[in-house]
Amino acid sequence: MFSAKYLPWLKAALFVAALAPLARLVVFGVGDRLGANPIEFITRSTGTWTLVFLLVTLSVTPLRRLTGWHGLIKLRRMFGLFAFFYACLHFTTYIWLDQFFDLASIYKDVIKRPFITVSFPSFLLMIPLAVTSTNAMVRRLGGKRWQRLHRLVYATAIGGVIHYWWLVKKDVTDPMIYALILALLLGYRLAVAARKRRVSDVAPKMTAENS
Repeated sequence: MFSAKYLPWLKAALFVAALAPLARLVVFGVGDRLGANPIEFITRSTGTWTLVFLLVTLSVTPLRRLTGWHGLIKLRRMFGLFAFFYACLHFTTYIWLDQFFDLASIYKDVIKRPFITVSFPSFLLMIPLAVTSTNAMVRRLGGKRWQRLHRLVYATAIGGVIHYWWLVKKDVTDPMIYALILALLLGYRLAVAARKRRVSDVAPKMTAENS
């Protein structure tokens, strides 16, 4: 378990590390090392890191409960915002560099290509999560309403995995790994919720028996 005094240093180090994928793209772009299809390289890279940060964000709560280090919760917002940051880069690369803001072409793509169809609502669901990530919004919404809203991250992550799976088509090894990790993270939450329901059902019975 880490001491709380190390948390600011850990957070700063993780912040810098989270910018490494962007720095890599910049260095590769300046050095003309983005390959034969630079747009595809950028799109794949930003999409992959969006999914990685979504899964890292979802892993914070299980790790906090399993390790007992409650300071981890202070890292969750940062990871979530980095997921949104890379999702914005991913989306911008598509509509700008790939489609040149051609709305008609984008509309046809969304309708005809299922992996793009599922990506759009997944991205849109991330917007209210990012907007309401501040402490002020938590206070305005109230803890319970804020928690209910931020459960949209589950749908976003599921949509991200489906998007990646349908995009790959042939070798689905990588998306399968992401899917298994997501299944474990969601399965853990379902198990915890089921346990809480059992405890809440047993408690009134025990009270009635002892009265």
